[in-house]
Amino acid sequence: MFSNRDSHWDLSVDDRNGQRMLVVEVKTKRKTSPEWAARLRRNILAHGTFPQAPYFLMVFPDRFYLWIDAGDQLEHEPHYIIDARPILQPYFEQAGVSDEQISSQSLELIVALWLGKIIHAEKLFENPDASQQWLMESGLYDAITGGKFEYTAAA
Repeated sequence: MFSNRDSHWDLSVDDRNGQRMLVVEVKTKRKTSPEWAARLRRNILAHGTFPQAPYFLMVFPDRFYLWIDAGDQLEHEPHYIIDARPILQPYFEQAGVSDEQISSQSLELIVALWLGKIIHAEKLFENPDASQQWLMESGLYDAITGGKFEYTAAA
């Protein structure tokens, strides 16, 4: 439902005006480095399968990497490196799984639920903690609040 396997990205979010703002790649690998994530991003972009979007988020069970307006600059390091555990742990607990046990489909669904909370937020976070501060600083929160997931029917 949230996937677009034909185009090789996991999730995408459009803003209120229907412009694609965020593309998300979800992987279950843990203990990644920013250099490793940048190489994976470079390999993905080299195949030309990702749509253009101002924000590119790579999600792992323990870490998020966010690129902003990096376009197709292949050698670009992530702008933000985020500890994903405080963000995802409540979802893991609710699902009764650990980050070591999570399947790729379940992680994708959890990320979609988390993004859905942001998309449908009525107001700005009050007193955002450190795990949410990057959303505000990067502009991602404002870019996707009020937007919607982009759904593509399977061929």
